[in-house]
Amino acid sequence: MHKIIKIALIVTSSLAVMTVAGSYWAFSLSLPDLDKTISSESISNKVSVGRDRLGTAIVHADNRQDAAYGLGYAHGQDRFFQMDLLRRNAAGELAEIFGEKALNLDKRRRFHQLRKRANQIVETLTPQHLSLLTIYANGVNDALAAQRLSSFEYILTGAEPKPWQAADSLLVIFSMYLDLQGNTIKRDLALTQIEQLFGQPMRRFLTQPSHYQAALDSSLIALDSAAIPPLSPMLLSQAIDSMIEEPLEIGSNNWAITAALSDNGKAMLSDDMHLSFAVPIIWYRAQLNYSLNQKQNVQITGVSLPGAPAIVVGSNGNVAWGFTNAYIDTADWIALDKKTPTYIENERIALPEGEVMFEIEMSPYGPVKQLGEQRYALSWVGHQPYAVDMQLVELDSITSVEEGLELASTMGIPVQNMLLVDDSGNAAWKPAGAFPSRTNPSDIAISTKEYQPVNWQKRNQQLPQVLNPEQHRLWSGNSRVVSVQEHQILGDGGYALGARSTQIKDRLFESDSFAVDDFYRLQLDNQARFLQSWQSLLLNHLERDPKLYAADIEYVKNWQACACADSVGYTLVRHFRTQLIDSAFAPLETELANYNQSLAPIKRNLEPGIWQLIENEPESWLPSEYQTWAELMLASYVKSRDTLLAKYSEQGHLADLAWGKVNQLKIQHPFSKQIPVLSQLLDMPVVEGFGDSFMPAVQGASFGASQRFIVQAGDEINAIMTVPGGQSGHPLSAFYRAGFEEYATQQSTPLLPGDMTHQLQILPSSVSSVNQ
Repeated sequence: MHKIIKIALIVTSSLAVMTVAGSYWAFSLSLPDLDKTISSESISNKVSVGRDRLGTAIVHADNRQDAAYGLGYAHGQDRFFQMDLLRRNAAGELAEIFGEKALNLDKRRRFHQLRKRANQIVETLTPQHLSLLTIYANGVNDALAAQRLSSFEYILTGAEPKPWQAADSLLVIFSMYLDLQGNTIKRDLALTQIEQLFGQPMRRFLTQPSHYQAALDSSLIALDSAAIPPLSPMLLSQAIDSMIEEPLEIGSNNWAITAALSDNGKAMLSDDMHLSFAVPIIWYRAQLNYSLNQKQNVQITGVSLPGAPAIVVGSNGNVAWGFTNAYIDTADWIALDKKTPTYIENERIALPEGEVMFEIEMSPYGPVKQLGEQRYALSWVGHQPYAVDMQLVELDSITSVEEGLELASTMGIPVQNMLLVDDSGNAAWKPAGAFPSRTNPSDIAISTKEYQPVNWQKRNQQLPQVLNPEQHRLWSGNSRVVSVQEHQILGDGGYALGARSTQIKDRLFESDSFAVDDFYRLQLDNQARFLQSWQSLLLNHLERDPKLYAADIEYVKNWQACACADSVGYTLVRHFRTQLIDSAFAPLETELANYNQSLAPIKRNLEPGIWQLIENEPESWLPSEYQTWAELMLASYVKSRDTLLAKYSEQGHLADLAWGKVNQLKIQHPFSKQIPVLSQLLDMPVVEGFGDSFMPAVQGASFGASQRFIVQAGDEINAIMTVPGGQSGHPLSAFYRAGFEEYATQQSTPLLPGDMTHQLQILPSSVSSVNQ
C-alpha cells in the first residue's frame, strides 16, 4: 500500500512538474525574437533595432519614416497589449475585452466620441505625418504577426489582438488628454454645483488663492481672506464624515538653468513626470538614429509613449526638453436654456458577446450632461480638430530653444509647461499644446450668450513664453506659472496648491552653481516644509494631555520634518491633516453626494479655507457632538491614528506606522489586482515609500515620478534617465523588471543606451528578394 501511495505521489508530482514546464514552454513562445533578420515592404532601406541591458530600443535607419517603422516594431514586440489598452481606454472599447464590468467606464469615455474624432483628424494630417503614422502602424502589425503565440493577456481574456491603425496613435494621445485634463472637466462642474447649492460666497471661500505661489515673474494673486459663510444647522446635522478623495497631482516637476549657473558652463534641465503607475510603466526607453534629408544626422534619445512614433521627453544633442501639465483652463460647461436644440447620437459598445447602445445627447456646444434639472454642454479643447496632431515628432531636428518655442505653438498635445535647454547655454519656457483662443475662462458654467464659438474653433498661438530669464532659473510644478494678468486670460484648470513649486523655487535660489548630482538631489527632496505648520498644530493639541498622548507626542516631535521611510511622526501629521479636512468639510461633501458631485476635484484648494476655520473657530461649522474646535481636532487625530493602526498594525503599535510602510511603493500589473495569485509573477517588488505630495519627491502607493530625467544638451553621456520599471510587458523577458531596482533605491541610470546585447535586422523586401 505504501509503495502504491509512493508511486501515486511520484506520478502526481511528475504530472504537476510537466504541467508547469509545459505552461512555461507555451508561455515562452510569446516572447519576441530579438535576434533575427526579416524583410518588410514598408521600408526603403535597412533598419536595425538593437537592445541594451535595459532593453532600450536602439533604432538605426536611413530616414525618419524607416526609423518610425523600427520603433513601431519594437513597441509591437514589447508593449502591444498596453498599447491596445491605451487606445481602447480613449475610445471607450474596454468592455469588448473585459465585459460588462468595464461598461460604465466605456460610457464615460464614449461621451467624448474620441474614436470618431481621431478618424476625422487623421484625414487632415500632412502627407508626411500621415505616412509616418501608417509606416509606424505597419511596424507594429508586422511585430504582432511575427508572434508565435499571443501574449498571456489575450490568452487569459480570450480576446483577439486587432491590428494597429494610424488613428490609434491619435487615440493614445487622447488617452493622455483624459488623464491630464480629466480633473479640469470635473472641477468646473463641481464648482457650478457648489455655487448653486451654497451660494457664490461659499464657492469663493473654497477656492481662494493660497500663499504658496511660484509664478515665474513672482506675481501674487491677492490674498484677501474670503468671509467664512455660515453653515445651516440642517447641513451640519445631516453630515456624514467620509473620505473626500484626494486628486492625484498628475503633472510633474521640471526646472532648468542657463549656462550661467552650471558648474561646467552648460544649460541644464530636470524633468520628472508624475503619473499613476502600472506594470509595465507607461514610458519606453528609445534612441532613434537616422538622416534628415540626407543632410543632418539625427540622434534623439529619451522615452517614447508606446502607440506613438515620437520621443516625448529627451534630447537630440542640440536641444533637450521636458514637460509638466500646465493646468490652464481648457474646458467650459455651458448651461443650456430650453430653446437650445439638441439631438441624440448612438454609440455602439461591443461586449465579448453582443453589444449595447449608448445614447449621447448632443448640442451646438458639445455633448450634454444632466445635473439635477439643468442640462450642461461641454466645450473642451479635446473635442476640437486641433487637439491632436503629430507635430511632436518635429522636436527630433530642432537645433535651438528658439526653434522649440516656435514649434510649441503648433503641437497637438494636452497643453504642457515645456522647458527647453540647448547646447548654446539657453533655457526657455512656454506652454506647448492645444489651447483655445477664447478670452473668458470661467470656474463655473457659463450661459449660451457668453460662449465664444469662433474663438473655441481657433487655437491660441500667442501663449506667453520666457527665454533666458534674468535670474537664470525656470521652474514649474503644476501650479500657476504665468503672471496674474495672463492668468485672467488663461484661467485655472485645477492648479496644484503651489507648495511643491515653491519648494523647488526656493531650492534653486539656495545656490549659484549646479551640477547634475545637485539636480538629482532636488528631485529626491522629501523635506516636509509644507506640513511644518500642521506638525506644530498637532503637537500643540496633543500636549494638552501629555500623559494620554505621551507616545504620540514623542513620535510627532521627532518626525524628522521629512517624508522619510522611518518617520512615524510624518505619517501621523500627514493623516491628521487629511482627516481634519474631511471632517470639517463633511457637511458640504454630504450634500454634494446627493447630486453625484464631490469636493474631490477642488480638495487641493481647501488649504486656505481649513486654516481660516482653525483660526476663527466658527460655531456654525462645529459638529454638535463637539463642544470646541480643540475637541474636533483631537478627535480627528484619534480617528486618523486608529484607522491607520487597524490597517497597518496587528498589535496596535505606533511603531508600525512608519511612513515607508504606510506609503509603500506597489507597482502592479492590472491583472494581478483581479487575480492576486499572479502578483509574484507580474508585479514589481514592493519597496519602502519615499516622498509624498507637496514636495519635489512626489510618491504615493502607485503614483509618482514616472521617470527621472536630468540632461545638459550636448553632454548626454552624463545625463540621467531613471524609470520605475522595465521595457517589456512579458513577465519572462529579461527586460520586464530591468531598471526598477535603480529607481527604487534612488540610483541614477544613464540616459544613453549601453552596449547592444541583441540586434534585429530588417531588410526591404526588394533587397531580400535579390539576396535570395
